[in-house]
Amino acid sequence: MNTVVFDLGGVLIDWDPRYLYRKLLPDDDDVERFLSEVTTPEWNLEQDRGRSWDDAVALLSEQHPGYSELIAAYHHRWEEMIGGPIGETVDILQDLRNTGTELYALTNWSAEKFPIARERFHWLSWFEGIVVSGEEELIKPDPRIFRLLAGRYGVELPSAVYIDDNSANVQAAASLGMTALHFTSPAKLRVDLTGAGLLSTPE
Repeated sequence: MNTVVFDLGGVLIDWDPRYLYRKLLPDDDDVERFLSEVTTPEWNLEQDRGRSWDDAVALLSEQHPGYSELIAAYHHRWEEMIGGPIGETVDILQDLRNTGTELYALTNWSAEKFPIARERFHWLSWFEGIVVSGEEELIKPDPRIFRLLAGRYGVELPSAVYIDDNSANVQAAASLGMTALHFTSPAKLRVDLTGAGLLSTPE
């Protein structure tokens, strides 16, 4: 194996809407309630599937008119949800790059918002290819998006390692024959990749 496919959010990039809403709501209980009952993960996932942010905000504001300004902030202040790179995982990415590993990314991400990440994180240019769900109107764990990556870039899935913090996505990758690693921490990832023979054991 000499190919590694990374998920981005939660693995290489620290993204969390709480970073924004802790500025806008009085306490953590209000933040959790808003994110679980109004701007739900299911609502956000439709933007990852390709729905426009203007449409998403309009739809949700009709359903929750009292929260329209807070809903709009999810769109217009989205960049404030990015905490930054997960540095130790970026170090692993650099180590893999230095060994000549073929690197790809497969991410559930809005097509409208992904250019923000490209501009902010220079190391995204290290990937030989990135598949963005919002651009394809397909989201993980749908096997079709994994096959799209394979077909577009000539990746042989049974010969590739896949890394994701979402267990459903990990299971989907494994069902396609990939060596699928559930990301829980950079330290554990380094151990897993060393065990797979992709990184050397530190002396």
